[in-house]
Amino acid sequence: MSKDSTPPAPATPQAIRGTQDIFGPDAEAFAFVVETFERVRRLYRFRRAEMPVFEKTAVFSRSLGETTDVVSKEMYSFEDRGGESLTLRPEFTAGIARAYLTNGWQQHAPLKLATHGPLFRYERPQKGRYRQFHQIDAEILGAAEPQADVELLVMADQILKELGIADGVTLHLNTLGDAPSREAWRAALIDYFRAVKGELSEDSQERLEKNPLRILDSKDPRDKVFTADAPMIDAFLSDEAQSFFAKVTAGLDAAGVSWTRAPALVRGLDYYRHTAFEFVTDRLGAQGTVLGGGRYDGLIEALGGPHTPAVGWAAGIERLAMLVGDKVEAPLDVVIALESDVLLEFAIARLTQLRRAGLSAEMVASGSPKKRFDKAAKMGAVRLASISERDGKPFVNVRGENVDDARTALIHGILAP
Repeated sequence: MSKDSTPPAPATPQAIRGTQDIFGPDAEAFAFVVETFERVRRLYRFRRAEMPVFEKTAVFSRSLGETTDVVSKEMYSFEDRGGESLTLRPEFTAGIARAYLTNGWQQHAPLKLATHGPLFRYERPQKGRYRQFHQIDAEILGAAEPQADVELLVMADQILKELGIADGVTLHLNTLGDAPSREAWRAALIDYFRAVKGELSEDSQERLEKNPLRILDSKDPRDKVFTADAPMIDAFLSDEAQSFFAKVTAGLDAAGVSWTRAPALVRGLDYYRHTAFEFVTDRLGAQGTVLGGGRYDGLIEALGGPHTPAVGWAAGIERLAMLVGDKVEAPLDVVIALESDVLLEFAIARLTQLRRAGLSAEMVASGSPKKRFDKAAKMGAVRLASISERDGKPFVNVRGENVDDARTALIHGILAP
């Protein structure tokens, strides 16, 4: 084939917009968030769960509400070969509620669950927000007591502290009341906003009759003019709802968790009750929530199950990792410079033993034998071991012996010929 007839090289496919390849210090920060979450959830005895990445679309359309932006604009839905509508999960809670019903997990109630993994929403990518993103998630299903809310909030607070990002993060807390309280509040909001309907944003005009609580959360300047003076939940709280919230705040005070009342903090969906909360920071610009959740006592009923009290929260791993900042890998415990190829099997055996003993270890055994030591020295290991041949036998020399005598002795014992 002549030069002129050589086919052009195929174009390299690019990453999909709104996805990310996580590597290096970013990946270390991501892993640090997950590892911290896993360690803390074990302290609180939350059981690990792995959930399907896709569900029947009805799981999300019924749980999130047909009119929400997530369902109407942001879900990745598709028909499978059998003609059934499936959706990549945009959040964890609905799938966990479905599993609670279909797997008979009610027998474990109150059930404390924790999970993490990727989620999918077709929305405009921005700082800390992606179309494929990742969350840590904790839920307690089948517990009606305020103590469940307290435990979840204390656990979240501990995770943020152990990540080293609690400074500048504030717990915003509100109550949505019980069902009668919420319904009375909803009716008052409809009356209030109807009087100024023509001056509200288009989105809020559409939400007015169906979901007036969401107007309180609007960022549109046309709505903010009116939300400041809108009726607040406190005027409609029943005695039972007041008592519930008082027990939550008393529990947080007892645990030493700081909080601030946020009366405008709402959850638009009807199945939310009582506690609503967000941990908020000013270090991520306008998108300041790093962890949020609330009590959703009516969700499992919306999925066809019996009345089941439940509460939970979720946090974006990417956003937590941004607050953590760059994390460097832990230094290498030992690197082996193999200076004699006839000892390759000996070196492989010792390298394997080091790793099985819990030591991080690498080996330089390629390239010029004379240059391997210099290459190994540049890897930044705490200890540098050279393996050479003397009098027909392996000779091992370990440098860096003044660091951590116990680990150095262990390395000596393993590498000794």
